Amino acid sequence: MPLENPFALAALLSVIPLIILYMLRPKPSVLSIPSLMFVLKLERERKRVYASITKIVKDPLFLVQLLMLILLSIAAAGYYYTAEEPLSGEHTVLILDSSASMQVDSRFEDAVDIADGYVSKKNSIILASNMPLLVLEGEGSSAAKDILKDVRPGAGVADLSASISAGMRLLSNEGGRIIVISDFTNWEGDDPVASKNLAESYGLQVNFVKVGKPADNVGIINGWIEAVDGAYTYTCVVKNYMDTNRKVELETGRGITGSASKSFTLDVPAGETNQFTLEDLGPGITRVQLAEEDDFPVDNSAYISIPETARQQILFITDDGKLPSKTALSLLPNSDIKVWKSVPSNLGNYTLVVLAQKETPIANSSVGRIEDYVKGGGNAVFIASGALVPEKTDVDLIKLLPVKPIGVEEAEDGLEVEEVTESSITQDVKVEEISARKYLNATERTGSTTLAALENDVPVMSYWQVGEGTVFYLGLNDELGDGAWNNFHNLPEYPMFWIKLIEWLGGTGDISEYNLETGTLTSLSKTEEIQTPSKTLTGNRILFDEAGVYAISGKKIAVNLYDDRESDTTVDASELIQRAVANDEPRLVRADSYTAKKEITNYLIGVLFLLMLLEILIVRGRGEL
Repeated sequence: MPLENPFALAALLSVIPLIILYMLRPKPSVLSIPSLMFVLKLERERKRVYASITKIVKDPLFLVQLLMLILLSIAAAGYYYTAEEPLSGEHTVLILDSSASMQVDSRFEDAVDIADGYVSKKNSIILASNMPLLVLEGEGSSAAKDILKDVRPGAGVADLSASISAGMRLLSNEGGRIIVISDFTNWEGDDPVASKNLAESYGLQVNFVKVGKPADNVGIINGWIEAVDGAYTYTCVVKNYMDTNRKVELETGRGITGSASKSFTLDVPAGETNQFTLEDLGPGITRVQLAEEDDFPVDNSAYISIPETARQQILFITDDGKLPSKTALSLLPNSDIKVWKSVPSNLGNYTLVVLAQKETPIANSSVGRIEDYVKGGGNAVFIASGALVPEKTDVDLIKLLPVKPIGVEEAEDGLEVEEVTESSITQDVKVEEISARKYLNATERTGSTTLAALENDVPVMSYWQVGEGTVFYLGLNDELGDGAWNNFHNLPEYPMFWIKLIEWLGGTGDISEYNLETGTLTSLSKTEEIQTPSKTLTGNRILFDEAGVYAISGKKIAVNLYDDRESDTTVDASELIQRAVANDEPRLVRADSYTAKKEITNYLIGVLFLLMLLEILIVRGRGEL
């Protein structure tokens, strides 16, 4: 008998007290009787016992309660059976293109209306943008229709192939169909038709449904910021997708709404581009707006964010004043660095504390000050060394680290470093060129994020949030000379790494980190409240899938579409649809059935409710209720 929890059958022992309860008799009275009557009485008592058992078995209340106990035990044990079920078409995966081009005219609204007509008994919904977003999984028609009322298009580029692959995983057991609703004008990743053919080769039904028609557009398809003579200059590229020349009027203004302060006219030939330059940009948000009434408003605006400069106050604690990390930090622009051999009593004036003890462990009396500093919103960077091994370090300090140190180990042939998580910190670092011959063996803690690790999975760049602050662990010791642990400090990217790290921890960054393109995925140093152009959310990772201005910890980030193909609303996707239909010949390579697990617990519960009602009726019929 297949059971989820066989030990629950021990509950069947409860029938024993039930039987004993029914067989209990009142205590007999003591009477003086003749011997012959006593012998005859024994015979009658023996018959009465058998009659009592017979009465119990025939008592309907006993039978009802016995059956209830048996069913409860079986339900607790989780009885199930398996059966071969045919692949079902009832599960429908709806893939809605939520890219920027779906904002043309009523394309997305039409897609939602079409999707509503494909809703079936069991539904999953995927929004296709730069990455698939599963917004509903295996729910009924009512839940699907409610979700369809709330979905909105973004401003990225759809990876239709990745979304189809996600749909295949959802239908891998039971089968079903995938409905892809898109304008099919542009996409990231593989060819959607190839992905459709692959899904059909596994016995799935895949349908492409096209929405929209070609429309006119003039838009900003690119933009960049340059520092010229100590000031910032912005240049954007405007493209005319129409077949007639256009005199495009541009308006510039300060702030997110960008109320116009200056106007310019730009001649853009049919099907060509022209550039517009805005000089001497001040700190804050500047908006460039095309005064065009076209069918695609997303690329009519461009936002520019220039950050306010703030000096970083850095405390560097070390027992070796010749470390390359100290030299790199001393060269940082807009930074003041102080070097101490021990932790001072007051850390509140520093935006960052770097702990780079070579041999001398952090004093136990200082651990509490470091912890309070970080929990209060400070940032701390620990550089791996022999001073961090467990036998030398205070337990509370080890608990503060995003990794759990084990001990110093050596690798004669050297271990390569591999990037684990994409981040702006490692963006300009060729981690594959780093080789570690000595390292602090450590394991990643639950809740931490590892950016880079050795090829044996030992983390060398990890961080996590402690209170309101961040603790960053750098497992690449920068000791010099014959005892050098690795070659990281010899690489030309080493100073750039420290610049990126300090900017990331301090909430600042270079100008490129304040101006992003839609579809960019970024990890934050800690969990933050994020204000997007349309809503507020909380997290430590953010996909910038809307055009506009995001606010994260007071940092304003301008996000723009900047995609020539996505802005080309004149594209007609008929050729792709023809290819999809031409190859619409499923090649079944899998069985037409699957093994389904059938549970009966819900049915048992229903029977138990009926038995409870029957028990009440029996007791009431006897006049005992």
